[in-house]
Amino acid sequence: MFEKPSLITRLVIGKSIGFVFGLLGFIFLPYFYPESGWLLRWGILLWYTTVGAVIGIFGVLTYHPVLKLPFPWWFRAPILGAWMNFVLTFFAFDTMQAILHNMFGEDGFMTSPFWFVAEGAIIGLIIGYFATKFGGEGKETVGQ
Repeated sequence: MFEKPSLITRLVIGKSIGFVFGLLGFIFLPYFYPESGWLLRWGILLWYTTVGAVIGIFGVLTYHPVLKLPFPWWFRAPILGAWMNFVLTFFAFDTMQAILHNMFGEDGFMTSPFWFVAEGAIIGLIIGYFATKFGGEGKETVGQ
């Protein structure tokens, strides 16, 4: 079924897995943060779909041109996922903090919104694994 490396396959798999994680957020967010509105729920769904697309597209880059180092999927995907969630946390700091305060209490261990960065790294690793396994990586994915 997936004999040949394909950028489109990587993109579809990345977006699909991102959509699943976003859908989980969409469904469960009201339980963790009852004040969440539809805008936040839809934003989480579309955010993780976009994260999956970005990780899928970046499967072409297997070598860092400036550092002159290999850029394997297990390094590239978590970095992208963490970076994307860092940006999300940076712009929605108060909302992310409120979500974690509702989940873990005001003085809980995991009340820093930057735990979402670690979550993004884990989700990125999962997306990167499946995108690479089924879609390949490197310039071969672009095809001729």
